Amino acid sequence: MAEITTAGRKSCPWLKKCGACRTIGSKYGDTLRAKEKYVRNLLRPYVQLTDIVGMEDPYCYRNKVHRVISYEREGRKERRVSGIYAEGTHKLVPVRDCLIEDRDASRIISGINEIAASFKITAYSEDTGAGLLRHILVRCARATGEIMAVLVLTSPVLPGKKNFARVVRERFPEITTLILNVNSRETSLILGERSSVIYGKGYIEDVLCGMRFRISPGSFYQINPVQTEKLYTQAVEWANLTGRETVIDAYCGIGTIGLTASKRAKQVIGIEVNRAAALDAGRNAKLNQAGNCLFLEGDAGEYLLKMAAERRKADVVFMDPPRSGSTEAFMEAAAAVSPGRIIYISCNPETLARDLKWLTSHGYRAKEARAYDMFPWTDSVESIVLLTRKSSR
Repeated sequence: MAEITTAGRKSCPWLKKCGACRTIGSKYGDTLRAKEKYVRNLLRPYVQLTDIVGMEDPYCYRNKVHRVISYEREGRKERRVSGIYAEGTHKLVPVRDCLIEDRDASRIISGINEIAASFKITAYSEDTGAGLLRHILVRCARATGEIMAVLVLTSPVLPGKKNFARVVRERFPEITTLILNVNSRETSLILGERSSVIYGKGYIEDVLCGMRFRISPGSFYQINPVQTEKLYTQAVEWANLTGRETVIDAYCGIGTIGLTASKRAKQVIGIEVNRAAALDAGRNAKLNQAGNCLFLEGDAGEYLLKMAAERRKADVVFMDPPRSGSTEAFMEAAAAVSPGRIIYISCNPETLARDLKWLTSHGYRAKEARAYDMFPWTDSVESIVLLTRKSSR
């Protein structure tokens, strides 16, 4: 088994209440073997799985950290807390120094909450709908050291905003941008649609696979950059690019996979339904001087059908759908542009297996597969599968 380490055991005081890191405290090698077996069994009807890729240090890997800001009752009194919801519930668990989260992020969130309390900025109550500060979100760029902090409020008005920002900057000079986001809706979504910059650029930049990426508050960016580099390196290797290919980056987000592949492709076309992410992808193409990349806002399946109607072909399709997996409509559209290779990246082995059943019965052969421990100590695992057209060699 590849890259299994003998990382020491660490205990989490919130394990029983939180429920996210079910296996923390176990031997890391044991958790990897369990995930590998799980993925192998699901994919067995379609492809043989190569050994899982683990981490040398499977702690503090999350570069995106979020806390709910609210109150916890202690007898007749209420105590202000920052925490996360216990898995599958809306019960708030106060958490500090989570073992899988960036250490700076956890420290910054606790500090900003303390500063907000000193400024009489009230925490939000789901029960009454009262209160101003709803969430604090921190994103960290490991390669550049840039840090974004986002205050999610129920109103665009933050009393004493200038003084508040000054105190935050004095206490946390490492924060490179502070953003105010407004979310007044009754929703489980963290961010609202409106954001304003209190100071800084309003985004951070990170480096991944030798490319520089701009990351806005709502843009998707893999939460484990160490494992992501390994995964994307494998994806581009399996694409077998020679510089003559047209590549489709479906579900492209901020363009991470497409831009990584662009150095070896003739043309990359990325499609993303999220407007903010699509804009970031276009900016990232300019940032990396990738003139062979075109990023579009829209539905990837509809774009591929348009390509097919115009008798345009794609040589390689990268697809990285959400946990719900792809749709038959998208897979039909992907097959319609006749790519010789499809690289399917998945964060849910069950929907991956479901989609492989469709793809392997509609002209494609699953040739290689590998699992990556993108989320150590949790039940989640990332997988990648290379599919080739049955008429291709």
